[in-house]
Amino acid sequence: MRWLMTVAGVVWIAIIVWDTFEAIVLPRRVTRRFRTTRMFFRTTWWLWSAVARRMRPSGRRDTYLSIYGPLSLLLLFAAWAASLIVAFALVQSGLGTRLSIEGGGRFIHHLYLSGETFFTLGLGDVAPVSPLGRIVLVVEAGMGFGFLALVIGYVPVLYQAFSRREVEITLLDARAGSPPSAEELLRGHGDDLDALTELFGEWERWCADVLESHLSYPVLSFYRSQHDNQSWLAALTTVLDTSALITVGVECACQRQARLTFAMARHTVADVAQVLGRPPLRDGYRLSPDDLSNLRASLGAAGVTLDGGAGADEKLAELQAMYEPYVAALSRYLIMPLPSWRAGAALHENWRTTAWGSAPTASRDGVDPHEDD
Repeated sequence: MRWLMTVAGVVWIAIIVWDTFEAIVLPRRVTRRFRTTRMFFRTTWWLWSAVARRMRPSGRRDTYLSIYGPLSLLLLFAAWAASLIVAFALVQSGLGTRLSIEGGGRFIHHLYLSGETFFTLGLGDVAPVSPLGRIVLVVEAGMGFGFLALVIGYVPVLYQAFSRREVEITLLDARAGSPPSAEELLRGHGDDLDALTELFGEWERWCADVLESHLSYPVLSFYRSQHDNQSWLAALTTVLDTSALITVGVECACQRQARLTFAMARHTVADVAQVLGRPPLRDGYRLSPDDLSNLRASLGAAGVTLDGGAGADEKLAELQAMYEPYVAALSRYLIMPLPSWRAGAALHENWRTTAWGSAPTASRDGVDPHEDD
C-alpha cells in the first residue's frame, strides 16, 4: 500500500510539473489531448457559462462573465499548488518518513509538513528525521520556490498581452463605432480610402500578436474588454468583414494590404478556435443578399463604391465561408456577440458617452452639423 502511495505521488508530481511547464514556460501550442489545464478550463467554463446563459443579455451578465478569466487563473494556481502539496505528502507517507512528533506522525502531519515546506515557511515545528525524508523535503522546498517565482513572473506577461490587445480595440471605437461595423469603418474613410492601408497594416500586426499570445496563453480568450459593447472577437470579425469587402469590390491602393490583413486575421480566428476545441459552425452567414444590397447603397452615398458585378457576390461568399464558421463557433462558446455588417440607425461611440450623459453629436471633421441653423 505504501509503495502505491509513493508511486502515485511521484506520478502526480510529474504530471503537474509538466503541465505547469507547458502552460507557463513553453511558448507554443500544445496539441496533446490529455492536459489537466485544458480539463480545468473546459470544466470550470462550462459551469460558469451555464449560469451566464440563463441570464438575459445585459451589463450585469457581461460583468459576471468578465470575472471568469482572472478568477480561473487564480483557481488554477491554487489547484496546482494544492495538488503538489498533497502529492508530496503522499510520497513522504508512502516512504514511511517518521516525523519529529510523538508517534512519528500520521498522513495529516505529512500534509501539514508538505504545505509548510512548499510555501517555504520554515517554522520547523514538524520535521522529518530520516535522511530520505529530508531529501524529499529539500526537493519540495526548491520546487515550491520555483513555482511561486514562475507565477509571479507569469501574471505580468499575461496582462501585458491583454493590454496590447485592448489598445487597438479602444482605438477602433472612433473609427467603426461600438460595437464596430464594416459599414461604419468604410464610411468614415469614404473620402480617403487609401488611408486604410496604414490601418490595415496595424491590424495585421495586431492579429499576429493575438495569434501568438492566445495560442501560448489560451486563458486570454476569456478576458473581456472594458466596455460591454466591445470585444476582441467583435473587433477581429469587423476587420475580416472590412478587408473582405475591400478585397472583393473596392478599387483602391489599400487592396493589397487588405488581402494580407484578411489572411492574417483568418489565420488567427481559425487557430484560436482550434486551440479552444471549437469546430466550425456552418449555420448561415450574417450578411444576407438584402443586407448586401442595402450596404452597397449606403456606402455608395458615402462615396464608397462596391463592385456589383456578377462574380463579386460569389467571391464575397467564398471569403465569408473562410471565417464565418469559426467566428460563429467562438461567439457561441465565449458568449461574445458578433458585430453586424451595418452600423444601424443609432450609431454608438463610447468616447461620446460618460456617466453624466452623452456629448453632442458632431460630424467627423469636428463641425457641429447644426452650426448654421
